[in-house]
Amino acid sequence: MAGHSHWAGIKHKKGKADKQRSKIFSKLSKEITVAAKLGDKDPVMNPRLRSAIQAARSANMPKDNIERAIDKSSINNDLNFESLRYEGFGPDKVAVIVETLTENKNRTASNIRTIFQKAGGSLGTQGSASHNFTQLGIIKVDKSEINEEEIFELAIEAGAQECKSEDLYHEIQCTVNDIYNVKKELEKKICNFISTEIEWIPFNSVQIPKERTDDLVNFFETLEEDDDVQNIYSNAKFLK
Repeated sequence: MAGHSHWAGIKHKKGKADKQRSKIFSKLSKEITVAAKLGDKDPVMNPRLRSAIQAARSANMPKDNIERAIDKSSINNDLNFESLRYEGFGPDKVAVIVETLTENKNRTASNIRTIFQKAGGSLGTQGSASHNFTQLGIIKVDKSEINEEEIFELAIEAGAQECKSEDLYHEIQCTVNDIYNVKKELEKKICNFISTEIEWIPFNSVQIPKERTDDLVNFFETLEEDDDVQNIYSNAKFLK
């Protein structure tokens, strides 16, 4: 997929239809609620919450929605979201990692398994797909925020491992443990961020021929439509 197979790369390029927009807002709201529940309600004191809010603003989520999501963390004391990871193989044997936030893991597991099976794939055990990936901290900044030369210099000074520019955004890579320290340094010069996430980056990609693209895209879209799914990663590389 775009970038390193993170589904967000394709979504970013596809644009956001109303239905898609609603789904994105729902997932962002859930992340804001969980981040606020697990840490301080003040984003200045809570890097995860701050990053979630910045991602919501980048997606043009209304301020009221953001505030409601934060308030929800205090109101629903019984609501406990669990972060669960599912691994398996989709069409064309591509390795897939699905990250979810759910309050009902039986429902989520059943739904994810069904989606994999209907696509001709299969769910595996923990580690069955993830050994094909490494985890990195990935920070994305819209190109309109800062030019290529400045972001490269800023990223290296902040302790990042790498900085590169894609079509629509700059991408800063760092170790998982350094992500919020690097982000804090970047925030001295940059106000708006597309996303700040720990992503699964494949070591090697599986090239998908043009005639097989639709099946794989449909599979990813079906996963994406599940309310519990937050992120999808794969080692698929679409041939142009």
